[in-house]
Amino acid sequence: AGGDGGPAVPAAPGRAQVFATVVDTFLEKLVAAGSYQRFANCYRCFYKLQPEMTRSIYDQFISQLQASIKEEIQEVKDEGNLEVLFNSLDKIVEEAKNQEEPAWRPSGIPEEDVRSAMVPYLLKHRSYLQKVLKEKEEENRKVAEAVLVGRNRIAELQQLIQDRKRAWQ
Repeated sequence: AGGDGGPAVPAAPGRAQVFATVVDTFLEKLVAAGSYQRFANCYRCFYKLQPEMTRSIYDQFISQLQASIKEEIQEVKDEGNLEVLFNSLDKIVEEAKNQEEPAWRPSGIPEEDVRSAMVPYLLKHRSYLQKVLKEKEEENRKVAEAVLVGRNRIAELQQLIQDRKRAWQ
């Protein structure tokens, strides 16, 4: 695996992994925001009477909250087909890295957007048409020369015919 052409540096995490990391970070911050100390302060009377029970209730509450949130997020991921969409987006971004010209973005002014999209196309088309025109003009010039050569040959033959006709007479 050393020098066989494989990537030496691990690839950047995909969007699905980033999303999972964001969700995990969110859950960690949520649990930190709802610390046991805050929970115990909210239920101070109950905490004073049953500290072990309060801790048990808090642990169950946090566990259920995390499980519920993870379940909801998984449902959203499944319903929205997010895994496939994230992978598709990763693929599009990877393909776009090799693109030399920048991607088009709308400016918000329709006239400028149309102009910016159409002018390069029309300029390419104009240069193509100019090239075709030059080729046709060159072709026409060669055909015109061939016609002139043919006319001169016909004139020479007519003169030859006239000369022979006079010679006969």
